[in-house]
Amino acid sequence: MTRFVSAALMPLADAVSGLIAGVSPVAERKLPPREALGLAAARDIIAERGWPERPTALRDGWAVRADAVTGASAYSPILPSAPPVWVETGEHLPEGPDTVLPPEALEGRAIVADAPPGDGVRQRGEDVAAGTRLLAAGMRVAPRHLLALAAAGVESIAVRVPRVALIAAATPSTDTLSVLIAREGVELGERIDAPDTLDGIADAIRAARADAVLVLGGTGPGRTDHAVAALTLAGEVLAHGIALRPGETAAFGRAGGRPILLLPGRPEAALAVFLTLGRPLLAALSGVRVSEPEGGTLLRKVTATIGISDVVFVHRHADGLEPLGGADLPLSHLAEADAAILVPPEREGYSEGTRLGTLPL
Repeated sequence: MTRFVSAALMPLADAVSGLIAGVSPVAERKLPPREALGLAAARDIIAERGWPERPTALRDGWAVRADAVTGASAYSPILPSAPPVWVETGEHLPEGPDTVLPPEALEGRAIVADAPPGDGVRQRGEDVAAGTRLLAAGMRVAPRHLLALAAAGVESIAVRVPRVALIAAATPSTDTLSVLIAREGVELGERIDAPDTLDGIADAIRAARADAVLVLGGTGPGRTDHAVAALTLAGEVLAHGIALRPGETAAFGRAGGRPILLLPGRPEAALAVFLTLGRPLLAALSGVRVSEPEGGTLLRKVTATIGISDVVFVHRHADGLEPLGGADLPLSHLAEADAAILVPPEREGYSEGTRLGTLPL
C-alpha cells in the first residue's frame, strides 16, 4: 500500500526556493590565484596577453632553421654554415631558428637528421592566446587553472567568499558539518556552542557575524529542543517541517537580514538537510555555478514514500552505487557513505540498474 506524507510539510523544492529567495552573492574580494583555490570566481578571467611571448623550446636540443637541414640524414649529413644553438626546454629560441632537433641530430659538426618547421617548438601565444577565457564567473578555481593563470600574468582573482557561522544547539559534535561547509568554498567563521536554552540560542543567532547562520540540533518537538523557538525570538521562522526524509524537522527563516538554516541534530538528518538545502544556500551566496552531479548505477533497488523527498546514502563501488539507507541510518553505515541520491516526491523509488546523479559527501 502506498503511503502519503502529511500535506503540512513543505515540499523540498519550495523550501529551497524560500530559503534562497532574496539571497544575493556576497561582495567580491581579490586574492592571489593560489589563495583562491576552491573559491568561486566573481567574474570571467580573460588573458590580457598571449603566452609564450616568443617561440619556446619544447625539448632540449639544437635550434635550427628547418629549410637549412632538409634531407639531412646519417647517409647524407649536412655541414651547417654556423654551429646550431643548444636550447633547453622552456627557453626562447634565438632569432632565425624555427625548429628544435633532438640532441642526437648533431654528430661532430654535421647535422644527421631533419625536422619540419615548428617541430619541438611552442609558437607564440600557443599555450594561452590573448583574449582566452581562463575562468568563467561562478567556476571554482582548481589546481589545473594555476599554470595558465600564471602564464597569462594573472596576479589576483576576484572571488566571492561567504562567511558562515555554525551554532551547536543540543548536539555533541559539529566536526563533520564543519568540514563539509569548508569544502563549499566559504569561510567558516564562528563555531558557537550555544547554551541549551531558548535565550542562549537566540542570543547566539543575533551575535553571529556571518552572511548566513546554520544551527545544528534542537529542531524537534522535544522539551529541550529550543532552536525553532529561538529563531522566532531572534528573527522570523519561514518554514518548520520539510517533506524530506531524513530531515523532516528542519526549519529556516531570517534574522538580521541573514538566512538562517536549522538542521536536525541526528547525523544522517543533518547531512541530508545540508546536502539538499545547505548547499543551495551557500551556492547562492558565493555565486558558484552548480556542476552536473556525478552519475552511478544502483546495485540494489531503493524504495521511497510518495509525497516526500528521500535522501538515500550510498557507497561508491567500481561497478556502481550500493544503497546504505536513509532515515535512522546507524553511524557505522553512515561512515561508509561517500555520496547520496535524492528520490523525488513523485517516485516510490528506483529499480536496480538505474543510473542516477549523486550528491557527493
